[in-house]
Amino acid sequence: ILFPTQICMLFLIVLVNAAEQSVSEKNTGCVYGHPGIPGDPGHNGMPRRDGRDGAKGDKGDRAGKDGPKGEPGVPGIASAKGKHGDNGERGPPGKMGPQGFPGTLGLKGQKGELGLPGPQGIKGDVGPIGPEGPQGDIGYKGDKGIQGPLGPPGRPGPKGEIGHPGIKGSIGVRGEKGSKGDIREQGPKGDMPEIPKSAFSARLSESTKLPAANAPIRFDKILYNRQGHYDPETGRFTCAISGVYFFNYHITVYSRNVKVALMKNGQQVIYTMDSYQSGEDQAADGAVLELESGDKVWLQVADKLLFNWLYADEDDDTVFSGFLLFAT
Repeated sequence: ILFPTQICMLFLIVLVNAAEQSVSEKNTGCVYGHPGIPGDPGHNGMPRRDGRDGAKGDKGDRAGKDGPKGEPGVPGIASAKGKHGDNGERGPPGKMGPQGFPGTLGLKGQKGELGLPGPQGIKGDVGPIGPEGPQGDIGYKGDKGIQGPLGPPGRPGPKGEIGHPGIKGSIGVRGEKGSKGDIREQGPKGDMPEIPKSAFSARLSESTKLPAANAPIRFDKILYNRQGHYDPETGRFTCAISGVYFFNYHITVYSRNVKVALMKNGQQVIYTMDSYQSGEDQAADGAVLELESGDKVWLQVADKLLFNWLYADEDDDTVFSGFLLFAT
């Protein structure tokens, strides 16, 4: 605070001296020459007290409101420049100023040159074989595949049916009426012609349910087999009379799907499949076949173990039947 005050006092003294010289020049009429070369600066004076510890003066009288304004006093002699004070303690940090405006977006730099390709790395070792995963769920049945090439010609088929009768001939010329014959005694009654017979019906038991795949199903509980043309030990029917037969089967499905096929001499004739829903399902099918003596017919599971759930118990039956319609 004292340093600026001293500068102001010194400046006032210089102005007063300049004013006095100007007045004296006007009164004497002398002409001054050019200013001389400035002298060397003097030595710094001894430091003086700044007066802050001086005694406080008496309070002056208050001037009247209407009195004339006094002339300014003669400026005091400026004292020598005081010693520079020590640096004060560092003040607390000021408040954070407001956020500045965002700068303008710089120009996009030029694309750098393409670097050289790096050297090829060393091939890593083959990792260990991972653990075998769990078996997946059974997938859905796929679409029917494309028909394969034509196979070799099969064996000769069975004998064909009897052809239709020929065209009836024209009526001949009516003959002359003959003479009336003699009445004779009635002859003895003739023998009745023997009608060929062949029929069977059998069902599964609890010991033969859930049969193996791709093998004849043994229907071991006989319902009818008087002619003995069905063998419950093998599950096969053997034709003894050439003719046309009707075969049918009624099956009970439990827990899983079932797919069976009616077989004739090892050839599949018809398929039957039942997709298990809930509880116990039933399915049935049948066919008319022409057989020659010695032909064999049976029923078997047509796929793997996933389709062999033929079931039977005291309340549910799986039955296989067949009989001769007429001989040929």
